[in-house]
Amino acid sequence: MKTIGITGPTGAGKTTALNALRSLGAEVVDADAVYHRLLEESESLKKALTGAFGEEILDKMGKIDRRRLSQAVYPHRLEELNALTHPAILSEIAGLKRKAEGEGCAALAIDAIALIESGLGEWCDVVVAVLAPLEVRVRRIMARDGIDEDYARRRALAQKPDTFFRSHSDHTLENREGDRPEDFEERALLLFRALLE
Repeated sequence: MKTIGITGPTGAGKTTALNALRSLGAEVVDADAVYHRLLEESESLKKALTGAFGEEILDKMGKIDRRRLSQAVYPHRLEELNALTHPAILSEIAGLKRKAEGEGCAALAIDAIALIESGLGEWCDVVVAVLAPLEVRVRRIMARDGIDEDYARRRALAQKPDTFFRSHSDHTLENREGDRPEDFEERALLLFRALLE
């Protein structure tokens, strides 16, 4: 089974790239979705996060409020959050990878902003970075998450620079200013077809 790592900053277009991979028959593991499920279900992670960031990150029902957690973390405590969450996320993804192998999947894509820092990149046969200009990313984050420009910009700037993603990836997919989604998707399909041959 070929394992392709997809990384890059939020708002760059990883979802479009992953849809291209899905259309080619790849199974997709979304590290963010795994993380969000763990925030909902893992009592040990909840205890670790409230210990680090305080009870203020909980909602009225005692569940982790992702927006409150995000406000407690960005922009200066992201590494602290990652140190607490990455081991749990990696453990879950390892199980999903074994399951995909057991089911005979031809390809698995692992989507993770922190693919390199978490160690997930080492599990991949090839790593592809998806990048876009900062202003494009800020607009997309605002539209996607329903947040204001200042908060979207803080989130975007808290992430690694493009040079980091470029230097740790085997291939780069550029989602350029003015690209139509179908233009970017076509470039993604061309690359992924070549990688899966």
